[in-house]
Amino acid sequence: MLKTGEICMSIVQELKEKVLSFGKISKKEALMLAEAPLEELAEAADEIREKMCGQGFDVCTIINGKCGRCSEDCKYCAQSIHYETNSMEAYPLLSTEKLLEGAKYNEARGVLRYSIVTSGRRLSDFEVEQACESIRAIKENTNIRICVSFGLLEEAQFRKIKEAGASRVHCNLESSERFFPQVCTTHTYEEKIMTLKAAQKAGLSVCSGGILGLGETMEDRIDMVLTARELGVKSIPVNLLNPIPGTPYERNKPLTNEEALRCVALFRFLLPDACIRLAGGRGLLEDKGKGCFQSGANGAISGDMLTTAGITVETDMSLIHDLGYEVRFCHE
Repeated sequence: MLKTGEICMSIVQELKEKVLSFGKISKKEALMLAEAPLEELAEAADEIREKMCGQGFDVCTIINGKCGRCSEDCKYCAQSIHYETNSMEAYPLLSTEKLLEGAKYNEARGVLRYSIVTSGRRLSDFEVEQACESIRAIKENTNIRICVSFGLLEEAQFRKIKEAGASRVHCNLESSERFFPQVCTTHTYEEKIMTLKAAQKAGLSVCSGGILGLGETMEDRIDMVLTARELGVKSIPVNLLNPIPGTPYERNKPLTNEEALRCVALFRFLLPDACIRLAGGRGLLEDKGKGCFQSGANGAISGDMLTTAGITVETDMSLIHDLGYEVRFCHE
């Protein structure tokens, strides 16, 4: 009789072959993988990554284009007006000069994508016009790809943004539809999905993942990724909660290296050809994400995050090189 571990290992190999034969992993199968031995799961996920994506590694940075005084009550966020935190001073949409300066700085360091992220439910029409001016200036003066995260915009607004020169829209699902009401009550999961579909209709690619460590279950994490798969998302940011004092999640325990590795590996089985991008919170990991980059992840948000410190571009570029990756675009 086979031992439990041997059965799980056979499941990992069986489902790996299914993925490499272009089959899709079901929710039931994903839940089975979630219980598999970690080393076997991680090795198989990295093999899937290599065969489906090659050695490409997608690097982006973000700039806090408009900070603070956010009307939304997302429980993880230091910028929400609903919580008393020591977040940085609030400011309106940055000038074109500032945004262009950031784009040039990051392009000079080999960064592929530059994402302008703004606080608030959505930018106003006037702010969208301002942002488009900045996007045009960046497009005219650099070769860096421009991404935006401007909130719950509509298709017409996204069309203007695309015409200005942006190529991708970021809007995180955050978690599963079941768990989302425990994360935020000022907008809905359906509004998130409508935003992503509107961006796609406007001809933009989309980037959407979530945050791990909010109190969700593994099933919630799987459901989130399955929703992203249904939407055709090919760039999946994986954020690890950085518990910020003053927010409702300030006492949440950060994920361990092992938990992060398991989630990344499992996501690779579900999204074999996607860019699985380590994002906020990886600095909390003992190895700063190195293990995840050997377990299925093939992208990262480098540099500082919105309200927390990140890992420098120079440090990341050195690690990417040491792991045998090549910095290049995925799904563009």
